[in-house]
Amino acid sequence: MKFHYKCTTCGQEYHSDSVMYLCPKCEQTNEPDLPPKGVLKVIYDYQNISIDFDQLWQKEFLPLLPINSLESLPNLRIGKTPMYLIDRLEGQDLNFDLYLKDDSQNPTFSFKDRASAVVSAFAREHGIDTIVAASTGNAGSSLAGIAAAQGQNAIIYVPASAPKAKLTQILMYGAELHTVDGNYDMAFDLSIEATRKHGWYNRNTAFNPLTIEGKKTVSFEIFHDLRSVPDKIFVPVGDGVIISGVYKGYEDMLRLGIIDRMPVIVAVQAQGSSNLINNVYHNAFEFTPSHTIADSISVDIPRNFYMARDFLCKYNGEITSVSDEQILKSSKILARNTGIFAEPAAAAAFAGFLNFWEQNQIPVNSVNIVLSTGSGLKDLEAVQGII
Repeated sequence: MKFHYKCTTCGQEYHSDSVMYLCPKCEQTNEPDLPPKGVLKVIYDYQNISIDFDQLWQKEFLPLLPINSLESLPNLRIGKTPMYLIDRLEGQDLNFDLYLKDDSQNPTFSFKDRASAVVSAFAREHGIDTIVAASTGNAGSSLAGIAAAQGQNAIIYVPASAPKAKLTQILMYGAELHTVDGNYDMAFDLSIEATRKHGWYNRNTAFNPLTIEGKKTVSFEIFHDLRSVPDKIFVPVGDGVIISGVYKGYEDMLRLGIIDRMPVIVAVQAQGSSNLINNVYHNAFEFTPSHTIADSISVDIPRNFYMARDFLCKYNGEITSVSDEQILKSSKILARNTGIFAEPAAAAAFAGFLNFWEQNQIPVNSVNIVLSTGSGLKDLEAVQGII
């Protein structure tokens, strides 16, 4: 067996390469309006894995992916996105290295394609032809596009308030679209109900453990491009899955002895949707309704809270929040200084970096990465007021 699952809550291990979602034991203890316990982590036989990181491209990832063949992946260029060195901002020379990892260059223009590709490949290897997902827009359009490339059926639940461009993508790819008169959390619950009723394979983040395995590939690529571990990586955070994926990639490399230290990963949330970082150092939860222009990271309940918190605490991660005004301003600064137009959720990570820079928290000669997760063309309405 290539891999097994380990519960991040109780530590129970499950030796199965079939479909699994949450830990069956811990799932029974979950309470409404709280982050779910029992999120599973994929564990490999690290002692018997040998990877040549001199040629670290997707074909080298296979030993660390939960699929058996590269032929199961869609015939699209997913990952291998560019990483740009930025040496000047607003007319000022930088005395540190700043790189922008631009994942808007994926097929559906967002980071989410990494997860969709692995979930789709796993489904293909197990004879599954229908995949369902809840989304604020990007995960849904990603799954719809990847499923179209694979000849699979995609069923997407999204809030009716999702940006029109993302809804248009979903429909153009031929997916079955269900708009929900509510928020992401309601769409999530409805997709789980549909999974149980119809037996569809579910892509939801913080539910399907394979999504993190797809998202972690960005860490391999950053290591490949730098040939070293950066000092800080700024990551936009909603439910905590992307940041967990970034951590998982570096943790895999740490366990393999490829690296000898972890980067400091900075969790950046919108102030109007900061339930993860607000609770990361507390035992009693206080979740408030989210209100932010950054729809892709707007969640009331951070469903991957426990795993993200464990990673942040174990590896001394850092946290910051940014206002909607800062997000829009940073999107404009990024576009006018680099030629990269990022959607609000992606610009949030850059706004977090700007916070650190303005507060002199970026050391001289340090190496810093900003993860840009989606194209600004996905949400043109958001930036109309600053043009």
